[in-house]
Amino acid sequence: MKKRYVALSVLALVGVGAGTAAYVATPPVHEGAPGEAPELGRPGEHTVGTREVTFALPDRLTFGKLDMVTGGTQSETRELQVRLYYPAEAAAGTSPITYTHTMEPPDMEPVTFEYIGSSYADAAAVSEGQFPLVIMSHGFNGWSTQFSNLAEHIASRGYVVASIDHADRKLEGATDFIHSFAQVLASRSLDQRQVLSQILEHNAIDDGGVFGLIDPEQVGLIGYSMGGYGALATVGGDYDYESDTFDTVPTDALAPVKDAASDAAPIDAMIAFAPWGGQPDNRVWSAESLTRITTPVMIVSGSEDDVSNYTEGVSWIFDSLTGTDRRMLVYRDARHNIVGNAFDLPDDAPFRAIEFVNEPVWRQGRINAINQHFVAAFLDLNLKGDEEMTEYLDVPVQNSNAGSWNVAFGEQLNGKMAGEDEPDHWRGFQRRWALGLEMLGKAKGE
Repeated sequence: MKKRYVALSVLALVGVGAGTAAYVATPPVHEGAPGEAPELGRPGEHTVGTREVTFALPDRLTFGKLDMVTGGTQSETRELQVRLYYPAEAAAGTSPITYTHTMEPPDMEPVTFEYIGSSYADAAAVSEGQFPLVIMSHGFNGWSTQFSNLAEHIASRGYVVASIDHADRKLEGATDFIHSFAQVLASRSLDQRQVLSQILEHNAIDDGGVFGLIDPEQVGLIGYSMGGYGALATVGGDYDYESDTFDTVPTDALAPVKDAASDAAPIDAMIAFAPWGGQPDNRVWSAESLTRITTPVMIVSGSEDDVSNYTEGVSWIFDSLTGTDRRMLVYRDARHNIVGNAFDLPDDAPFRAIEFVNEPVWRQGRINAINQHFVAAFLDLNLKGDEEMTEYLDVPVQNSNAGSWNVAFGEQLNGKMAGEDEPDHWRGFQRRWALGLEMLGKAKGE
């Protein structure tokens, strides 16, 4: 008690005789924003509506397990659910939607994922305006609302988002895994292309409702993992069909993929989260085929991704995209799950479910806020022509930890985000909070 009394007395004496101590007692406080999200990771101006629609994709080839040996195929009409997110009229007196999805791992009890969204089911679309379209494509055995937080965020900033549910075949054993994965190899890019084509057809005849909101001249594509595998082909990176990875896919089932890949889809910006298919043991492109991609690309990856192999796979894809300007955001020490909702899983959830949606080091909510920030900047730059967004993407230092922000002694920032006055700090991030990240950039030809 005596030591405490002395310390307080000394502080009081300093306060009487020195301006510095008075400064500490009444530090300047900057007006800031609550919450940890960086600047562009905060919701936009629009209320968001959501609804689910069904698309029938004709003339698709499928194959059974035996067909993987015999080479047989069957024609079918493939039906997929697509969840739309869009600027909507205010939904007075209603509650935001809650998304649910049940995962059924082999030999385990089903696990239900639940997530409270920020959009309103079947809300009326706004009556005026045109907005860019963004297609979203999930990973192997994922689902359309797995990244609903990102889709809602994009829509709130003035976009129409169409998130595909690819209906991957359920896994019940090793042979089911091989069969399901082979189906995905042959279907991801075709799903993306056909859904986009049908949405644009609806847009051409719909002068009201959700489809009528779309600006068909501005289209983005976001793919995660196998969705990224498909997206790279969709924007012009044709596969190397001699790759051993395609050995389980009947030759005839690959023919429509080859035909479609002869032309890049009308995509103006593409984002690939942890894209699969670049790693040496499963490489499905040649370096030359990736040079044909001219669409602006942003890749997001974990530095320790052991599914898509950051060092030899994802980085190889990034380096090979010499036909376009591209950026790569890297979460240091993260593995593969660098996008997706922050699900509140029960304490007794099986670990298989936990490791399917969570990162071992990073908080999922933190990842989401950062993804929303950079996705917004990249899409606004390339789909809306907002050149100011380069200030968020062209970071002053590659390693976010190396950024600096000079602050006066005792200055309280209260959530202030880096702006023009902090040119050596990552734009839009709070001081001390731009950590654990890298941003790489290369221009066309590099």
